[in-house]
Amino acid sequence: MSADVTADHHFGGLHHVQLAVPPGAEDRCRRFWGDVLGMRELQKPPVLAARGGCWFRGGGLEVHLGVEQDFAPARKAHPGILVRSLRSLAARLEECGHEVTWDGEFPGHDRFYAHDPFGNRLEFMEPHPAS
Repeated sequence: MSADVTADHHFGGLHHVQLAVPPGAEDRCRRFWGDVLGMRELQKPPVLAARGGCWFRGGGLEVHLGVEQDFAPARKAHPGILVRSLRSLAARLEECGHEVTWDGEFPGHDRFYAHDPFGNRLEFMEPHPAS
């Protein structure tokens, strides 16, 4: 059995990643995910929009930001986001006031960590060119 097939089903990839944000954080989400990272905001279905939060898409990645009343940032758990032009993204984050911490411990990839405006940990990584 291949690694991506289990019993009678198989996994086809992630549809989205959800991160928690505090109540009233939508404008700050739009500035970070939209203005800084350059992702496009998606219109949430009305029944879900009533809960607050917002959704973004960029490349093959979709991020849902959901309001959590007793919000606490994810300091260890994080999405690992593949990026082309990783150094350009790092420069963009830094010029917008977001600290970037490089970590060379992931084999075959360059990577850094950053945090969203609420302290959620984010990992950005780019595979090394094929030799």
